[in-house]
Amino acid sequence: MVIDACQRQGRGGSPTAVLDEASFTDEERCRVPGELGTSHAVFIRATGVERGRPSYSLRFFTAEGELPACGHGTVAALALLAVREGGSDHRAVLCTTSRSFEGWAIRNRDSVTASFDPGPVNLRVAQAPELRAVTAGLGLADEAVVGNARVASNGRPRLLLPVRSRAALADLSPDFALLRAACDHYGMLGCYAYSIPDRHGPAAARMFAPSIGVPEDIANANSTTCLAAHLLDTTGAQTVAIEVEQGDTLGRPASVLASARRGPAGITNWVGGVAVVRDGH
Repeated sequence: MVIDACQRQGRGGSPTAVLDEASFTDEERCRVPGELGTSHAVFIRATGVERGRPSYSLRFFTAEGELPACGHGTVAALALLAVREGGSDHRAVLCTTSRSFEGWAIRNRDSVTASFDPGPVNLRVAQAPELRAVTAGLGLADEAVVGNARVASNGRPRLLLPVRSRAALADLSPDFALLRAACDHYGMLGCYAYSIPDRHGPAAARMFAPSIGVPEDIANANSTTCLAAHLLDTTGAQTVAIEVEQGDTLGRPASVLASARRGPAGITNWVGGVAVVRDGH
């Protein structure tokens, strides 16, 4: 089954393969994205009940191997579970190789709005050598970088790179071999380049992840979570809620919603988007 995750105004989204777990080898799982024309594949297995809710294990794969997490893959999985369950409101506990967390989905007329707890985000300032290496791979001039670049992780590290404008973002033309070498050397899965809202439109981003076999991702929910956490950390606000547009350069408009909030128990994060299950579920 293919689900278009994180659509924008009923269009585009990231095609994501979602399959029921079976006796696949990992090699077979890695072949699924290519066979179904997606960047990622998610494998679901029902595991019973946890915290009074149905629980499922999720495993995420690209053509190059298994990932510890995939945000738009989680949105896609929740959408399929909601459609199968029926009703208007579906809540579940999801388990990956490293953690368990809550997710929910609300069925609309033709789509599903899904969100989940992506877990805590770790942030640090990007060091000059890694920043130079990544921007060289992007073909980005120093003056196009505005603000502080940070390395963020809620599973695997990635560089959050603020660029001058939406136009500068659209003009990026990476050398993927050079970018992958830089990301591999510094232990990052890729670079999430973003621009803040301006007169030309809302916040936008492009996620380059050559180190996991995805030159450019149509929608990257976990990186958008990291951006919300970064903004919360740097502004001192109590709550940050953002919508970030992606996918335009790939002809697949996408939108990711993310929030970060300070509370008595610390910072909590939520992320999600709108998904459509293609016919045949």
